[in-house]
Amino acid sequence: MDTAFRPYRSVLYIPGSKDRALDKARGLACDAIIFDLEDAVTPDAKGAARETLKAALEHDGYGERAKIIRINGLDTDWGADDVAVLKNAKADAMLLPKVDGVADVEALNKLMGAQMDIWCMIETPLGVLNALEIAAHPRVKGFVAGTNDLAKELNCRNREDRLPMMFALQQMLLAARAHGVICLDGVYNQYLDEEGLAAECEQGRDLGFDGKTLIHPAQVAGANTAFAPSEEEVDLAKRQIEAHEEIERTGQGVAVVDGKIVENLHVETAKKTLAKAEAIARMG
Repeated sequence: MDTAFRPYRSVLYIPGSKDRALDKARGLACDAIIFDLEDAVTPDAKGAARETLKAALEHDGYGERAKIIRINGLDTDWGADDVAVLKNAKADAMLLPKVDGVADVEALNKLMGAQMDIWCMIETPLGVLNALEIAAHPRVKGFVAGTNDLAKELNCRNREDRLPMMFALQQMLLAARAHGVICLDGVYNQYLDEEGLAAECEQGRDLGFDGKTLIHPAQVAGANTAFAPSEEEVDLAKRQIEAHEEIERTGQGVAVVDGKIVENLHVETAKKTLAKAEAIARMG
């Protein structure tokens, strides 16, 4: 798949220690998987988990899904060993938790080979404030909003509109967009609340996130729907491109669709919309 248009609508956390969950993930409709060695694995199981995950990735079977390994922090007893065992695994990226600044990224960079990209959990006040310099590192290709940890650090209240966290979310997005980095929204904790998930996905999509991280397979369908181009958006994109191409052929007038002028920037957005829809279709 052309990674420039790879979809990240639904990105599901899977415990790296559980064979059954690792196997079940092969048949889920999520766009990407975060294989978690951090929060989802107890300290006494850390060593075995990385070997279990390595074997699962060697077996593969995850198709077109992006495969991301969340390691333990390098300031823990397990992080460096996670990198040593998995740096050549069949995965697309390593996700580093609690990134405060570019020095954290560089520490991981020195331990890794050249095979994988680096993704960063932005979940601390320093991480938010330093997001621009973190995104500028050439190995960094993805941000994940760690909204639970960030809420704890900010001591903010949990509101449905996420207003207390809005600056932090937008700061991450601005930094990511400035440097062409994928940016994923944080998790929605009430995994059986479909309406609440739909509302938060819609908010995340409207803000500009590429997709949402998920804690349960039941959330996949909702995220896929929210972050995919709608039929109306695809139809509009096609008509905008057609109208603009017609004006280019004739050299007369301006392109107008639904009473609105179509400029080059609209055509660029339309082409991205169609490319994303095509990539989603290839995912099956």
